[in-house]
Amino acid sequence: MKTKAIRLYGVDDIRLDEFELPEIQDDEILVKVVSDSICMSTWKTVKQGAKHKRVPNDVYDNPIIIGHEFAGDIVKVGKKWQNQFKPGQKFAQQPAIPGQMESPGYSYRYCGGDTEYCIFPNHIIESGCLWTYDGDAYFASSVAEPVSCCIGGYHTNYHTIPGTYQHVMGTKEGGDILILGGCGPMGLGAISYGLTFENKPKRIVVTEISDDRIHRAREVISEEEAARNGVELIYVNTAKMEDAEKELRDITGGKGYDDVFVYIPNRAVCEMGNRLLAYDGCMNLFAGPTDPKFSATCNLYDSHYSRTKIIGSTGGTIDDMKEAIEKNADGRIDSAVMITHVGGLASAVDVTKDLPNIPGGKKLVYTHIDMPMTAIDDLASLGKQDPFFYELDKVCKANRGLWSAKAEKCFWNTSVNNSPAP
Repeated sequence: MKTKAIRLYGVDDIRLDEFELPEIQDDEILVKVVSDSICMSTWKTVKQGAKHKRVPNDVYDNPIIIGHEFAGDIVKVGKKWQNQFKPGQKFAQQPAIPGQMESPGYSYRYCGGDTEYCIFPNHIIESGCLWTYDGDAYFASSVAEPVSCCIGGYHTNYHTIPGTYQHVMGTKEGGDILILGGCGPMGLGAISYGLTFENKPKRIVVTEISDDRIHRAREVISEEEAARNGVELIYVNTAKMEDAEKELRDITGGKGYDDVFVYIPNRAVCEMGNRLLAYDGCMNLFAGPTDPKFSATCNLYDSHYSRTKIIGSTGGTIDDMKEAIEKNADGRIDSAVMITHVGGLASAVDVTKDLPNIPGGKKLVYTHIDMPMTAIDDLASLGKQDPFFYELDKVCKANRGLWSAKAEKCFWNTSVNNSPAP
């Protein structure tokens, strides 16, 4: 069968192609992709091409489908899996395959998210990275992948018990968390999760250098909401601080932070985060640098005498993603806080290439829709001329300006190209 997909050929070379998918083998599954959210990691992949660790060296001759935050419907099931999967079921998937570097959206000719249809190979299914999903919205499964990365960060951090060799996994319960550069989509995911994590912190401090980004963060995750969850949430604009390091430390009474997450790959920010660690503190470089030689200085004296630690985390486990889906479904976290734009498949080519320069958070792609990438904030003005956007704006405004399952259904039912609902 034919499909349209965005494929990577090399550095800054991605194309919307139409091509023939092969017939599935007895141990494979054909799926219809409905939604995919665009990750900054995909932009980094496009900037590196075959030099990226996950991208095959022969990508120009055998282009891969980009996009790894996707969900949809199962269409056809090979004989091996017919007792476990059925056509018509929704699917969720975890692109971080245990024990291998290869991943959907980076490595496979026929398996990725920015496509109408794709094929899951046997080894991905055997790894447990494809499962059925019963939620009421496809986007919730798509953005569960980035939320799972945030969850993975919380679980990756660790602390120690003096006098023992035991590592206590997770952020410190009742501690102070600092999220540097935390008002972007991933930072918002981390804040939302931090309010419900079993190792609930006493305080989460979030830094940013843009009042507009802080304003939007407050709109979707307010200090009052955090307080209702038993967490003190503080947003600060470090660009307006006379001595940001001192003022951030003063918030903790001079103690410093038990857990620091660095959400921007900036040397000065990393070094400040390291200096702000409390005794037995753990700093997590969450933001992935594009420069393989990216480095920063760290205080090894504190590492020796104050037991401070620097680690990095990327991706989440299958359990992390299932936790993200479960907590979003029952309202403990709201993954929609990440999403600021929606659009169709064709729009994802230019958006992916220019992702760092496009304001806002996650860009959500509906792969069977023909529509420019559109900011949710712009729906009201567009709605003055187009009833489609008018209806969509009403639904989003009723949900604090956020995307939702109801918005997704409205999107499909009144879509500009009248595509059938999936």
